[in-house]
Amino acid sequence: MRTYTILLEPEETGGYMVLVPALAGCFTQGKTVDECRERAAEAIAVHIAGLEADGERVPEEFGAPQTLTVTVAA
Repeated sequence: MRTYTILLEPEETGGYMVLVPALAGCFTQGKTVDECRERAAEAIAVHIAGLEADGERVPEEFGAPQTLTVTVAA
């Protein structure tokens, strides 16, 4: 069993983009938070299977990502 943090970014048209910071290139979308969790689990499983099939190392999450905001002059 592995545990990964997922990030949900709201989309302008509704729903969320789901990112998995510890697994570069692993992402999905969902309309609700519950759907995002389900789809993230599926995407992570497929991503890990692909890494293993290619003989690549499966990254472990070593710390939860931090969310920060930065204000800049536009």
